Amino acid sequence: TWHLKKIPQIVRERTFSLDSPKFEAKTKLELNSVCGIECQRKLPVPSLSDLKSLLSYETVFENGTRTLTEVNVLGAVPDPAANTTTRRPLRRKRQIYGTDSRFSIYDKRFMTNFPFNTAVKISTGCSGILVSPKHVLTAAHCLHNGKDYVKGSKRLRVGLMKTKSRGNGRKRKGTSDGMPSFQWTRVKSTHIPKGWFKGVSGDIALDYDYAVLELKRPHKRKYMELGISPTIKMMPGSMIHFSGFDNDRSGQLVYRFCSISDESNDLFYQYCDAEPGSTGSGIYLRLKEPNKKKWKRKIIAVYSGHQWVDINGEQQDYNVAVRITPLKYAQICYWIHGNDENCTQG
Repeated sequence: TWHLKKIPQIVRERTFSLDSPKFEAKTKLELNSVCGIECQRKLPVPSLSDLKSLLSYETVFENGTRTLTEVNVLGAVPDPAANTTTRRPLRRKRQIYGTDSRFSIYDKRFMTNFPFNTAVKISTGCSGILVSPKHVLTAAHCLHNGKDYVKGSKRLRVGLMKTKSRGNGRKRKGTSDGMPSFQWTRVKSTHIPKGWFKGVSGDIALDYDYAVLELKRPHKRKYMELGISPTIKMMPGSMIHFSGFDNDRSGQLVYRFCSISDESNDLFYQYCDAEPGSTGSGIYLRLKEPNKKKWKRKIIAVYSGHQWVDINGEQQDYNVAVRITPLKYAQICYWIHGNDENCTQG
């Protein structure tokens, strides 16, 4: 069941202008982090002043101007997840683990209907997910490498799936039935938490690898709601699901599901088969609504990508996702609605 949680308040304190970004960074679809599972567990719980700094955010507008918004955090209660002690076999450096368990979605009825129609392509090469009529959730590193915004983020666009049609009854050259093409929409503004810049430059963690894009024009599709990430024990079969546009299957929407192996307060570690390009996909669960018989899918994490680190002198790799905690829910919800009145219960 989806459990309702009281959400902390993110309150804007002040906004001021920054210099325009250079937009000169190279896009990296795979990140290397030095802080693995054991390192994550040893990180101290952030203080209130830390949280205010980490959750302050930059906004970049389509004309290249940039602002920094400082926030206050009200009602934040540290909620450390119960970390599991599952021992996993050591893996080698690869993103497909054993048999490739990904599914390419070809059927137009599936591709253009919920939940698959919520997956979008970002023009910098990543994936994302629709979270409102005008907003897309994706990974921060699809737009910013920790020091500067990536080249392609200056004129950022989001591709919404549409299936290719036969013009005048004839098949167009180079197209195939059921393969998606994209209706591209310009991005009006992007929000990235300051914690991402600190995390990347300080080699600390990927806890804040998420961003929200506001589209210039609203779409008329069904989108997916945000949810608070439960602990592994509260998930049916510990299973998660996500769809994205993996680079090795060009033009195809790729769906996968798998169980989570381990967790820290802010990250999930799993072995879902994924290739670069699926980074930024929304990870979702299907749970029952409280006091109802209806089931509902909600986004509980953002897929950050393939990682490998030294753990106890051994090379260990995994695919990592950033969990939507009550604090991150409050921030993303604030970005979507522009106030926190709609963000009190998650």
